[in-house]
Amino acid sequence: MEVRELTEEQFEEFVLNSKISSIYQSTEYAKVMSNQGYKILYYGIFSDDEIKGATLLLIEKLHGFKYALAPRGFLIDYEDKEILQSFTTLLRKKLSKKHIMAVKINPMIIKNKYNPKMKDIQKEDNYEETFNNLKELKYFHLGYNNYFEGLKPRFESIININKPINELFKSVSKNFKTKIKKANFEGIKIYKGGEADLEYIYNQAKEKYNRDLSYYQDTYHYYEKNKKIDLYYAKLDTKVYLQSVQINYQKQVEKCNKANSEVFKNRENQNNRAINKKLYEENLLNLLKNELVYATNLLRDKPEGIVLASALIVKHQKTAYLFMDGYNPEYKRFSAKHLLIWKLIEKYSLEKFRRFNMGGIASFNLKPEENKFSGLNEFRLGFGATGYEYAGDFELVTNKFFYFLYQTLSPILKKSKKKKKAKEVKGSKEDEDNSSDNEKEKKPGLLSLLFKKKNDDE
Repeated sequence: MEVRELTEEQFEEFVLNSKISSIYQSTEYAKVMSNQGYKILYYGIFSDDEIKGATLLLIEKLHGFKYALAPRGFLIDYEDKEILQSFTTLLRKKLSKKHIMAVKINPMIIKNKYNPKMKDIQKEDNYEETFNNLKELKYFHLGYNNYFEGLKPRFESIININKPINELFKSVSKNFKTKIKKANFEGIKIYKGGEADLEYIYNQAKEKYNRDLSYYQDTYHYYEKNKKIDLYYAKLDTKVYLQSVQINYQKQVEKCNKANSEVFKNRENQNNRAINKKLYEENLLNLLKNELVYATNLLRDKPEGIVLASALIVKHQKTAYLFMDGYNPEYKRFSAKHLLIWKLIEKYSLEKFRRFNMGGIASFNLKPEENKFSGLNEFRLGFGATGYEYAGDFELVTNKFFYFLYQTLSPILKKSKKKKKAKEVKGSKEDEDNSSDNEKEKKPGLLSLLFKKKNDDE
């Protein structure tokens, strides 16, 4: 067997023929990350000129030392010990010659699956054997993290959408079904956007993803070339919203009138049940009065409507990935994101996609009260998703000399960099102070101006 560097075309062809791969193992993602400052390498393992496995590597520099990242790991069969061993040994030699000190991988090796409805965790049979194979080959496991500390999320939520729509809707939580129906009734409509609409999702998600606008633009640009990306957003029609509130208000007036009639009929018996019912209906009516005022003002101020939520979908091997999503927290009450996600699940199911990847979640091994991302988990699993737990991050040292140097010098370099930054900040402040003093000195006073005028006159 032999490991060779691949062209972009060779790697792309291998990915197309792979049974399982991720959007993070694609040439489009490589191009996006190239614009983020990473150098790109592709490698494949050959047996009789046939590629048996491959990987995308993102090369970054840490204090001048080269380090490789393989998002979602290598595209190989990890249960095939011979392939794994050969690829590891030969790739290590290739990377060592390029002075790359180590490679980090986070392979899609499933450890557990979680059914949120049944609260059931199912272990994968071959996990321990595969995990031990990696350990024997000197892959250092970086631990079982619970949140998002790794290269990519260790936990994912994936929906099997290869089902009839009615079955898919049954899998949605009861609470979410109510929110979806309510959002639809209130006038929220789903639109397909384009590159010009990227600012919607950028503004709604920039704090969540910590990426600049160019990252969104690059992602759209490279995936759009092969029609692998869609942008959708949910927009509130403020006129329809007002009409829906007016309908609810009128229905509630009728309920209040009916409750009043019941109290009047039973006034001599002092029926507490009828009185309580009357008070309950009147309380709802007061709430709807306030909403009516809110809806009226919203139509007046936003007659063109409001974009409430957005989603960027990347399509890869019959899986639709919720790559990025966001919403406007000011209008959270409308549950626009719930409707948007459901409509996307429905759309890609009808287009014969097999899976809808809702994205990363926190550990489902934690109790909700212990999980600081419990809201995220509830949302992403609430559409009928299965939780997947992967092995996590592994590090393989590929050049012992440079790795040792990095480990030795890194703390010193970090400290030096911190001091240099502090000195630059201090120097910058002193320059500003000096500049300010100089400006004061250069600024002529009244006497100076008078003497200057006198000299000019002479």
